Amino acid sequence: MRIAIVGAGSVGATAAYACLLRGVAEELVIYDVNGAKADAQALDLTQSVQFARMASVRSVGEPDGCADADVVVLTAGAKQRPGQTRMDLAADNVRMCRDIVPALVSASPDALLLVVTNPVDVVTKAALDASGLDPTRVVGTGTVLDSSRLRVLLAQRCRVAVQNVHAYVVGEHGDSEVALWSSATIGGIPLEHWGPALGEAPSPAERERMLAEVREAAYRIVAGKGATYYAIGVVTARVLEAIARNERRVLPVTSYLDSYLGIEDVCMSVPCVLDGHGLAARLDVPMTAGEHDALAESAAVIRRACTAVGA
Repeated sequence: MRIAIVGAGSVGATAAYACLLRGVAEELVIYDVNGAKADAQALDLTQSVQFARMASVRSVGEPDGCADADVVVLTAGAKQRPGQTRMDLAADNVRMCRDIVPALVSASPDALLLVVTNPVDVVTKAALDASGLDPTRVVGTGTVLDSSRLRVLLAQRCRVAVQNVHAYVVGEHGDSEVALWSSATIGGIPLEHWGPALGEAPSPAERERMLAEVREAAYRIVAGKGATYYAIGVVTARVLEAIARNERRVLPVTSYLDSYLGIEDVCMSVPCVLDGHGLAARLDVPMTAGEHDALAESAAVIRRACTAVGA
């Protein structure tokens, strides 16, 4: 597996590092318009390989240096500043996407395209349009991170390992995202039936607080240290691993929905099966009428943002 990471900033470098530790790729290529930074990141990562999984890491100075990649990962773009929402980044990052994606696809026409750049739903739509690729070959990291954040909170509240919690956040990777409480389970037990031995099921008020904490997590991190990169770097590596190992893993990634439970013409996150060819299937997750309405409204928020930037 050859992976080309476009963007040598904190997210791109952390994703590359996580890929090394997890043994995802045999070769990592790092491209950035700031060639010196790409060189430095590649050198720093190369010097860690003795203590990670064997792989080569190199930097390139032009998009055509990403040739023959199996997956191209887009992490470049303006980063979120304190007080900004992800949607505030849309115009600049869509413009960047339109400039760079055609050259990347020309260099690696058979590659899958994984979008990490925010706002990921809007940029995924722009990348799909700019690439001309089949929609099953263009996905975004979407709400994989948001779902992880929710699962961590549920695990802490219900006093179990996070690996035993299954719950999805869907829709926008942002302020309109939706928690699918009705299908959440812990150890195979529906959340509603979580018993008194470990503290009962979270109340409606607790659930609202949890979802608010998930939505506000990035703002807190950006305010405290300037950027989020550890968790999204590991998420990126995990999505790449599902593709590289043909796992058919279910992950709530961003993809183009032409028709999903009555929701059309939008890129956003729903649970999908990922394999070595990209998006293999979407899951029609049961949801309440309220959850479906909230998901439809989240789709409308994304469409309005796309319209505003011509995506």
